[in-house]
Amino acid sequence: MTTIWKSDDKKPTNKATSANTISGTMLSSWSRQQKRAIIVCFTFLGLFLAMSACSKQSQKPALVSVSGPAATPATTVAAPVAAPASAVATAPAKKTAKKRPANVTYSDPNSGVLFLYPRKFALMTGDKALPQFAPLGDAVMNFVQPGGVAVAIVEAPGGSYPGTDFASAFFNVNVNRNLSEQECEHFAFVDSHNVNGAPVDAAKVKIGSTDMATTSNFSATAMTQTETQYYHSYTNGACYEYVLSLGTAGYGIKDGANPVNRDEVFARLDKILATVKINPVEQEQVAEAAGSVERQ
Repeated sequence: MTTIWKSDDKKPTNKATSANTISGTMLSSWSRQQKRAIIVCFTFLGLFLAMSACSKQSQKPALVSVSGPAATPATTVAAPVAAPASAVATAPAKKTAKKRPANVTYSDPNSGVLFLYPRKFALMTGDKALPQFAPLGDAVMNFVQPGGVAVAIVEAPGGSYPGTDFASAFFNVNVNRNLSEQECEHFAFVDSHNVNGAPVDAAKVKIGSTDMATTSNFSATAMTQTETQYYHSYTNGACYEYVLSLGTAGYGIKDGANPVNRDEVFARLDKILATVKINPVEQEQVAEAAGSVERQ
């Protein structure tokens, strides 16, 4: 049963009291089922708020773990990079073998002769610089007057052209200080390829910047052949002689021997001749060289 309060008296009315009175009046008018429903609702609301609070607390570590890995990759990446770098730094450097030059320089201060020759060629100087024309004997100098001196000879290896009739090839330098410039232009013997057997006059050629006189000679036996080219030039008051020779043996007699390419062999010797330079010679050295020639 609802109780209704009258406000006939003049007393001031308290709003809070009025509100409580109304809510109390309303609560007293609800049934038991409605009250139970309200209690159940408040119970679920409390559980919901508690679960929300727990879920918020459980999400905090996840946020930290998201920001934390930013530092972790930097640590894990730096470790493997540092190891190879230190290994490379401590690895010993490989030594590269220096290749020797293909050519060797020969220089003689007494004669002033300088030239380049292949490293595989054999070098002989002085009295040993007397080449041989295969088995035909010592190669003679081709000056018109005596007094020639052997300076140097470089000879190709015997097996330079396997499977051919190649026997020998050399480049030789001689000098004669007893000749004038006009005499230096001539040779004691010259090319005898003329059909009548008459000698052929020497030719004039230019090797590099040097003017030279040149001739050639060919000699042979039943077993061997020798082709020789001579060059003369006048410098430092002396006549310089350059000899290029090729010896062959066995072609037509030795099984499996093919003729060597003569042009190829002489082209190799010509390259040596093209490097020849005659440096100025002191007068004391010239006098000493002339005295040694007279004593011979």
